Amino acid sequence: MAKNTVSARFRKVDVDEYDENKFVDEEEVGEGQTGPDEGEVDSAIRGGNMMAALQAALKNPPINTKNQSAKDRAESVVLKVLINFKANEIEKAVRSLDKNGVDLLMKYIYKGFESPSDNSSAVLLQWHEKALSAGGVGCIVRVLTSRKTV
Repeated sequence: MAKNTVSARFRKVDVDEYDENKFVDEEEVGEGQTGPDEGEVDSAIRGGNMMAALQAALKNPPINTKNQSAKDRAESVVLKVLINFKANEIEKAVRSLDKNGVDLLMKYIYKGFESPSDNSSAVLLQWHEKALSAGGVGCIVRVLTSRKTV
């Protein structure tokens, strides 16, 4: 038999701290993420350099921020670029992106499907087809299961 059965020290240990199945949602604060630079994107569109406009629009996405106005502004910038692309340049533009870039593009495509505007759905379907061929089904799965939204 134990010598000290009256001890209560074991009751002060937090056993949940050692549980490997305990989920802790790590909130990352994205204060510095304001979205893409609209001036840079507009100047690239006016100059006819759509590839640079796409790269600039996908740069610095407001993923970790809770500021909805920054997310809406970034969405409108990206959709403006996607709509201004010519249909025969879409595949080349998608092929120029890396895996994370295609995933981010797919997030914006699905975000654009949420609130369609005039003729945006047809353009977004073209982009979706090319992004699916570049990223595969895994791209769609990663976007739909991602907790970080644009």
